[in-house]
Order: sequence, then structure tokens, then C-alpha cells
Amino acid sequence: MDIVAKLEATRSRTLAYFELRDPLLGRTYGPGKWPVRFILHHLADAETVLFDRIRRVISEPRRVLWAFDQDAWARGLDYAGIPLDVSRRIYDAVRTGVVHQARQHYERSGHLEFVHSETGVRTLRDEFDKVVSHNERHLSQIEAALRES
Repeated sequence: MDIVAKLEATRSRTLAYFELRDPLLGRTYGPGKWPVRFILHHLADAETVLFDRIRRVISEPRRVLWAFDQDAWARGLDYAGIPLDVSRRIYDAVRTGVVHQARQHYERSGHLEFVHSETGVRTLRDEFDKVVSHNERHLSQIEAALRES
């Protein structure tokens, strides 16, 4: 499956979960883990961070790009109080931008490099792949939470 198909498949699966209602949104996949609602907010925020990195690498390769503290974002942005529809709209719109850039740059510019503040030298292709793998990992967590009774 090519990158665009993977991006579109994870988008479709993720958007379906934004339609869940309480109490399903309050379920967690383990003690002390984020509830489904927080995971969805995090996916929207992470999508914006990863999209920013993608655009920066395309425009300004070889820069240092910083990691973000997901727990600080959850606290600071009040994941408990943000309307889920706001995050759904952000996620969907930004993923549309990621898909567009993947079509244009995954093959042609995938070799462009940047320096991640925690993991070192990475490529644009790595970052597109990370968008998919990050989303898939959190989809697995949501599915595990929903299996819990």
C-alpha cells in the first residue's frame, strides 16, 4: 500500500472514532492511560506538529526541529474541556494537507533531511511514514480501550 493510501485509510478509521459518544470516549486501554477522548485530541495536535515539520523540511531542509511534550499539551490545552468536534475538524483539515504534500513530495523530495531534537537526523519520507505509524499506534490503543468492558 502506498503512503497516500495509508494516510487516507488511517484518516477514515480515525474520523469514525470522533463520532463515539460518552461513556465510550471515557474508556482507557489501561490503568493510568489516556481515555479515548484524549487520544483523539492528541491525534489532532500531533497531526499539526507533524504537518509543520513536513512543511519545514520541504521549505527549509536540514533544520533542527523540536520534539513536543504531549502531556504538557494535554494539560495546557485542556483536553478535558476542548469540544471534540474542534479536534475532529483540525485533524481532518490537516490530514488533507498531509495527503496533498505526500502526493507531491514523498517520492520526489523524500530524501530531504532534518534534525529531530531527540532522535537525530531523519528524512522527509521518515516523517510521512511517522504520520501513519503514529496514527496506527493510537488507533490500536482506541480499539483496545473499546474492547475493555
